[in-house]
Amino acid sequence: MTDEIILTDLHSHTTASDGQLTPSELIERAIDKGVKVFAITDHDTTDGLAEAHAYNNAHATPLTLINGVEISTRWNSFDIHIVALKVAVDNPVLVNFLENQRTLRSDRAKEIGERLQKAGIEGAYEGAKGYAGEAAISRGHYARWLAEKGYATNTGNVFKRYLARGKTGYVPNNWGSMEQAIDVIHQAGGVAVLAHPNGYKLSAKWVKRLVREFKGAGGDAMEVVLGQQTIDDRSQLIALSVLNNLSCSLGSDFHFPSSWIELGRNLFQPQGVNWVWQSKRWMEAK
Repeated sequence: MTDEIILTDLHSHTTASDGQLTPSELIERAIDKGVKVFAITDHDTTDGLAEAHAYNNAHATPLTLINGVEISTRWNSFDIHIVALKVAVDNPVLVNFLENQRTLRSDRAKEIGERLQKAGIEGAYEGAKGYAGEAAISRGHYARWLAEKGYATNTGNVFKRYLARGKTGYVPNNWGSMEQAIDVIHQAGGVAVLAHPNGYKLSAKWVKRLVREFKGAGGDAMEVVLGQQTIDDRSQLIALSVLNNLSCSLGSDFHFPSSWIELGRNLFQPQGVNWVWQSKRWMEAK
């Protein structure tokens, strides 16, 4: 990349995980929104990338499409997500790791369904499976079904009432460590990016600790520009990246069309920032 500002979005989801657009639909939308450099980062799977590349390559004005995946990890009992960018999707270490992640997701999804059933909510697992299709069932799929059935007014309220820590359908995560995920990403030739550091409902002190330990685990970059954030949040995250010698990334975390999140929207690129695509690891990745 040059010093020219190119609209870039390095965090998005398709129906291969908990997004609501197919890979082809997501590529089409990104092109329509003027995005030039784009990463699909489905949760713990790269299954949507083949279709995305095929559709993108057939388009008259294709995106620069980056292979990605958002890996779930466990840190002090919290679900912490690491976005892997520029990974080799056929790397055997990554393939085996993601197969195990799918098994862990499946086990957790079944237990969520069992807990909801014990609480008198029948058919939740089957309902979530209906939304997931061939993808691994996530809490997002449960949230959509529970909202549709009137257990809450929207998916956000479903999480608060049923799926958040301490609630009826909450099942503690069973993921591996940040160190393990980062090692796998590096073995697959990729760049490890801490996703949405302010999105885990941690205090400022704990966010600082998370970023510090992510760097200590071998992390390369962190998201500092998101589709929804205040200027102060952005400034604080950039300052944290500098303090911990991490490159900076950005992304919408798009899951479905809505009035509050859109591909490429509000993804500013402040001057003087050490962007991930300028990093040595990015440039060395295939």
